[in-house]
Amino acid sequence: MATIEVETIRVWAPLGAHAIHAVKDGEFRVRVIDGHYESSHRVTLSTEHYNRLTDGKIEPQELVKRSFEFLLEREPKESILAQFDLQVIARYFPEYEREIKRRLP
Repeated sequence: MATIEVETIRVWAPLGAHAIHAVKDGEFRVRVIDGHYESSHRVTLSTEHYNRLTDGKIEPQELVKRSFEFLLEREPKESILAQFDLQVIARYFPEYEREIKRRLP
């Protein structure tokens, strides 16, 4: 079974001698690690899409992770796009939104 790591992409903005560490909402870096091999993906998620799928029941990072679990049940990690918006999954897998909602707590 593959390991899925999801992290919010962070933006560093220098300000004088300090740095501001700000989270850039809606962007995630996902690493799928399967034995000695891994793939890396950049995923965006709009607030509207997040709310429509989850009603706030889980955190955005958890939605991204569960979405990758869904994808990996259907295709190898090498077939997953390197960069995409989470809404795109439903174009390839029409059952995605219904299935993700079913898996929520």
